[in-house]
Amino acid sequence: MKLLLVGMNHRTAPLDLRERLAVDEPGPVLRKLVAGDEVDEAVLISTCNRVELVVLTREIEAARLRLRSLFRRDLAPDGAGPAEQDLDHCLYEYQNGDVMRHVLRVASSLDSMVVGEPQILGQAKDAYRAAVECGAAGPILGRLFQHAFATAKRVRSETRIAERPVSVARVAVDLAAQIFESFSEKRALLVGAGEMIELALRALRGAGLEAIAVANRTAERAARLAVQFGATAHGLDELPALIADADVVLTSIGGPLPWLTRPVAERALRSRRGRPMFVIDIGVPRNADPAIDALDDVYRYDLDDLAAIANENAEERRREQAQAEVIVEAEQQRFDGWFAALRAVPTIRQLRAHVEAIRAGEVEKALPRLGLDGAARDGVEALTRAIVNKILHAPLARLRAEAEREEGIAHLETTRLLFALDDPEEAGDGASTAGPQDDGDEPERA
Repeated sequence: MKLLLVGMNHRTAPLDLRERLAVDEPGPVLRKLVAGDEVDEAVLISTCNRVELVVLTREIEAARLRLRSLFRRDLAPDGAGPAEQDLDHCLYEYQNGDVMRHVLRVASSLDSMVVGEPQILGQAKDAYRAAVECGAAGPILGRLFQHAFATAKRVRSETRIAERPVSVARVAVDLAAQIFESFSEKRALLVGAGEMIELALRALRGAGLEAIAVANRTAERAARLAVQFGATAHGLDELPALIADADVVLTSIGGPLPWLTRPVAERALRSRRGRPMFVIDIGVPRNADPAIDALDDVYRYDLDDLAAIANENAEERRREQAQAEVIVEAEQQRFDGWFAALRAVPTIRQLRAHVEAIRAGEVEKALPRLGLDGAARDGVEALTRAIVNKILHAPLARLRAEAEREEGIAHLETTRLLFALDDPEEAGDGASTAGPQDDGDEPERA
């Protein structure tokens, strides 16, 4: 049994390709995949930043071809995915220990676009849950993903990797949170309707701020964001009244000159009667005149300020990431040992069955000659089983331990050779001749 992962992420594939192959409902894909002969278990992780298939297989090459075929055809909604040559530079593959390490790093948010972001753990849990519900995830991948979730929890509890935001929008919201003890009764004004405004809206909502107004030149775009986030939509002509009512002003709108000038800010502050106003200016050119810095109760940050904080936070996260990688390495080795030990299970089972067959056969031949009653017969059965278990205990424990090391495979092969586990006829001959020779009788003659 081998682990195999084939996938693409934000570093290897462009967004349009990831969007094209994203899977909202993994059930049909997974059921079709495990119905074939190439794959025994499977989990599909599909997010905005990655599309990855993790499988357990007995036929590694056949599984590789099947997964690549799936990326070319089955994942695309129209059944016509990218050509093979377009996929070559986008897909990556991992096997066994590398699969373990990658899954643990993904769940721990060490492979994310923003290291430490919390969303991927929930997405990985959803992916595993979907695989379980459709019958595609079995005990091996179940153990792997549960181990990954536990590793992610350990990373978050033992490091500070997720404490300091690195996106400009999140930095801005965290700064606002430092000025205002609580967002529960605060109001925000967002001017613009682009991607940065949307990210800031999402961050403000996540921080608990409920009263949000969106103003934009194009009313339709403001309305779209307002509906999505439960805000109110406004035109730019309403800005004077909106500013006076806003505790947080976040602006990112085009224009040659700042619209938030010192006179505009002064009028707003007179209406606010000493309540502070936090201004986040991420416009290029700047939307807020730096002259407003001289005003009391105004806290202005522009893009350079936020970028410097984000870079400082990113450096701190990189230091925390080094500690997190040590945790992942240790947890990978733990799982790797468990997975490697599975190689010993078939040999151990066959050896036990082989020895038990000899024991049962010899007891069955001896009992009629001994003339024992029921209780005595049970005693002989228990005695011989105990002897077999004691004899096998140390060798089987050693086989399990050695199987966790790569060179331990030689011990498994030697065991199979010594006990003829791969030769049923020879094993059967051993079982039939052991009894008469042990009893002191002459071997049967042909």
